[in-house]
Amino acid sequence: MTDQRLNKLAKLLVNYSTEVKKGDFVFVTCDEVCTPWMVEVVKEAVLAGAHVETMITSTDVSEMKLKYSTSEQLEEENFIMRETIKKADVWLTAWGTRNNRVNANIPSEKLQQSSKGAASWRKIYSEKMGDGSLRWCGTQYPTYADAQEGSMSYREYEDFVYGAGLLDLEDPVKEWKEISKKQQRWVEYLNDKKQLHILSEGTDIKVNIEGRKWINCDGKANFPDGEIFTSPVEDGVEGYITFSFPGIYMGKEIEGIRLEVKKGKVAKAEAKKGEELLKALLETDEGASVFGEVAIGTNYGIKKFTKNILFDEKIGGTVHLAIGDSMPEAGGKNKSAIHWDMLCEMRNGGKIYADGELFYENGEFIEGVLKI
Repeated sequence: MTDQRLNKLAKLLVNYSTEVKKGDFVFVTCDEVCTPWMVEVVKEAVLAGAHVETMITSTDVSEMKLKYSTSEQLEEENFIMRETIKKADVWLTAWGTRNNRVNANIPSEKLQQSSKGAASWRKIYSEKMGDGSLRWCGTQYPTYADAQEGSMSYREYEDFVYGAGLLDLEDPVKEWKEISKKQQRWVEYLNDKKQLHILSEGTDIKVNIEGRKWINCDGKANFPDGEIFTSPVEDGVEGYITFSFPGIYMGKEIEGIRLEVKKGKVAKAEAKKGEELLKALLETDEGASVFGEVAIGTNYGIKKFTKNILFDEKIGGTVHLAIGDSMPEAGGKNKSAIHWDMLCEMRNGGKIYADGELFYENGEFIEGVLKI
């Protein structure tokens, strides 16, 4: 019997997050382990009058491609993804896997080459998201492997995933609309600012945000959601930052990441574990060592780090920066085959100033700062 929360999730993704309408071309993708999610989403999209195309992937197949492909094969563009995203009005995807360590023994250079192979479709995706011609939303389907990664039983992880999306409530859409209103006040506050100054343990970094637009993440592009973000001015990041949590890239962990930044580019990169992969990722292409995003997590219902960036980047009381591809909808101009988020803890004395005004401290917004 289908978990009613899964049905609620499908209805929410189709009718609220992406607002599917009659005649839309809807692309639905997931790993084979997430097929129950796809069944529910396809049903709702078809009922909304959409034309639906699907693609099911496999970690076993992906492993074989990475393991045995030459560099030329890995860097070959993905024709199906490129052409489908070019045509799609809506793209819905679910993350979930049978094995989070499937790439553990894949050489770093192969992961880098695979990222280059995704460059053509990522470029189309980025442009369409920027001009509004593509509505995309990604979510998580609970799996045993992801539950283990998050140090939970499968039932606990189900409750965690659906709870983070407020799907246990009678009307989750109403709740997300209320969250949207609260976050919008801070979006409007930051839209007028020119510089952020982020301070925390091992971190002192200034980020130029002049002329950039802040985005209110309220369940429209990620679900569950809960963050506000923008893309920094490309040459406007200066200082150093230490990421409090491990960075996860294609199933590989990089721990103790510290970056020194000059004129927007990473000038020095260190890690206690996985430094080779970190440096390889930074060399993926010209834009990989430039920051494409700065964001503040606002979902205080997510209290635990689970090694899943969909949830981790939303943790209330954290900030995250991403190297690589920026968001055109926020005014970002940096292009890269990668976009990789890394988290910084702010609940232990962290502070953020906007144009010299302290508006965020110890993982909380300072409400008295708002004039609106």
